[in-house]
Amino acid sequence: MTLPVIALVGRPNVGKSTLFNYLTRTRDALVADYPGLTRDRKYGRVKRGEKAYLLVDTGGITDNVDGIDSVAKRQVQIALEEADAVLFLVDVREGMNSADQAITDMLRKLDKPVILVANKIDGINADIATAEFHRLGIGEPVSIAATHGRGVNELLQRVSAILPEEEEPTEEELQDQGVAIAIVGRPNVGKSTLVNRLLGEERVVVFDEAGTTRDSVYIPFERDGKKYTLIDTAGMRRRAKVTLVVEKFSIIKALQSVEKANVVIYLIDASEGITDQDQHLLGMVLDAGRALIIGFNKWDGLTHDQRELIKRQTAVKLPFLDFAEKHSISALHGSGVGKLFDVVHKLYDAAMVDMSTSVLTQILKDALAAHQPPQVHGRRVKLKHAHQGGRNPPIIVIHGNQTESLSAAYERYLINYYRQKLKLEGTPIRIVFKSPKNPFKEIKNKLSDRQLFKKKRLMEHNKKKRIADKKKKK
Repeated sequence: MTLPVIALVGRPNVGKSTLFNYLTRTRDALVADYPGLTRDRKYGRVKRGEKAYLLVDTGGITDNVDGIDSVAKRQVQIALEEADAVLFLVDVREGMNSADQAITDMLRKLDKPVILVANKIDGINADIATAEFHRLGIGEPVSIAATHGRGVNELLQRVSAILPEEEEPTEEELQDQGVAIAIVGRPNVGKSTLVNRLLGEERVVVFDEAGTTRDSVYIPFERDGKKYTLIDTAGMRRRAKVTLVVEKFSIIKALQSVEKANVVIYLIDASEGITDQDQHLLGMVLDAGRALIIGFNKWDGLTHDQRELIKRQTAVKLPFLDFAEKHSISALHGSGVGKLFDVVHKLYDAAMVDMSTSVLTQILKDALAAHQPPQVHGRRVKLKHAHQGGRNPPIIVIHGNQTESLSAAYERYLINYYRQKLKLEGTPIRIVFKSPKNPFKEIKNKLSDRQLFKKKRLMEHNKKKRIADKKKKK
C-alpha cells in the first residue's frame, strides 16, 4: 500500500498551518533542511478512522511574481507534483482577491481533485461568507474553523471520498515480498552504500526489479534461502537524471517507503551526530509503528570522545526510541553490516507476533496487581481483559471502564510491562483502550457542527435571559 499525499495551498495567513497542526495532532511539523528546499514546506502523517495519508503544508503565495514570492510559488508547484489531491484554503473574513484567482488558475492545470476549504467561519454566517467563492468554479466550499476544529469532520469525509482506494496485499504477495526493509535517513549519510553492501554479500541472489511508486526502488533478493525486499529511498539512479531538488531528497518517498516496510534501518552519519532533522524523521517512523534499527554509520572513523558524544546525544535526543535497536556500522568497509540480518529477523518476528487472548489478559491482570491505575474523580479505572488488535506493529486492545481517563504515564507502564513479559524487542507496541459506548455521547456526536453552534447560542441566550430575570426580581 502507498500512502496518498494531500497538499495544503492558499494565500498567506489563511490558516494552512493551523489546519495542518489540527489534522496531524502535533506542532512539530517536519521541515526539510536540505539545501534548495525552503522551510515553508512541512510534512506530517494524518490517521483519522481507517484511512491514513501524508499532508504537505506549503508557504503562502500571492500574485506577485518577483522576489521571495516566486520561490514560494515554485515550492508550491513541487508540492502539487507530489500530491494526489489538494486542499485549497481561502479566508472568508478577508474575502476573495486576485491571489485566490491566481491559485485557482494554477490548480486548473492539474489533473487532480481539489477541495475548496473556506476557513475562519466561527461567529459568522457561513452561507453568506462563502457565497462569493463559488465564482472560482472549483466546487462547493467546505466551511471550517481550523482553530476550533469546526467543520473538520465534514472535510475529512470529503477527503476520504476523493482518496484513491488502496488494496490490501494478499498473503501470497506478502510471502513473495519476504521481509521488507526500508533504508532511510538524511542525504549523504551512506544509504546507497549500505544498500550495495547488503546486496553484495555472498550467496545473495538479486532480481533486478524496480518499483513504480514515486520513484522508490524495490529490490527483491534472497540470502541463505530467505526472501527479502530492500526499499531504497535514495533512488538508485544516475545523478544526470535527477533534475528537481525534491528528487534528491523527498521526505514523501521516505515516509511512503516506511509505510511499506516491516523493518526500518534509519542511518545516521555518526561523524555529524544526531541532528534535528534526524529527530523529526525518526518521530515519523515511530508514528508509522515500524520495527526500527538505528544504524550509526562511519563509526570506525570516530575517536573515543566522538563515540561518547554520540551515546550522550542518543540518550538526550532520542529517549522516545528506547525500544529501538542501535548498531554501529561502516557501510563502506562492511564492519557490523553482516549482523544486521540477524537483527532484522528478530525485529520482524517481534512485529509480526501472534498473541493469544488468554496470555494478554493474564499479563494485564499481573500488571494491575503490581500497579493499579490511579483513581479518577474518586473512582478506580477498571481494566477487564485484552486481546490482539493487529500486527506490524503489535496492537493490544484493552477493554474496561473509564479508559479514556487513563493517563499517558500509565499507558507507558502497560506498554513496558507487555514488552518485558512478551520479550518484544525493537518494535513499538500500541495499546488501544475501549470502554462501553455512552448513548448520550453518541447522540451528541450525531449532531452537525451547525446544530451544535445553534445549541450553544441558544444556551447562551437562555443564560442571559435568566440573569436578566433575576435582576428584574431584585
